[in-house]
Amino acid sequence: VQLVESGGGLVQAGGSLRLSCATSGFIFDGYAIGWYRQVPGKEREGVACIINSDGSIDYADSVKGRFTISSDNAKTVYLQMNNLKPEDTAVYYCAADTDTCGDYMDYWGKGTLVTVSS
Repeated sequence: VQLVESGGGLVQAGGSLRLSCATSGFIFDGYAIGWYRQVPGKEREGVACIINSDGSIDYADSVKGRFTISSDNAKTVYLQMNNLKPEDTAVYYCAADTDTCGDYMDYWGKGTLVTVSS
């Protein structure tokens, strides 16, 4: 099983980035895929979740209206991030689970760094 994040980088506040999570090695349609973020010294935060079996989507309150999670037939999950704020700076991870998104996911990627300058 592999989850590989890409698309992170440095962006000014108010800008946009699109993160990608390329997945392989599991039955994509049967899994929930989540995006998480973590700042060193702070707890990991769930950002967005998509449950591929029924298409349901959920977001953290802190990103609602600014971030959009989606997936495609190539088994890639995206996180479109608009109107970025300095407090969005973190390492972003994607993760997969057979049930739903939560603190304990079956598989994790290695992360991609997003830095938002003020």
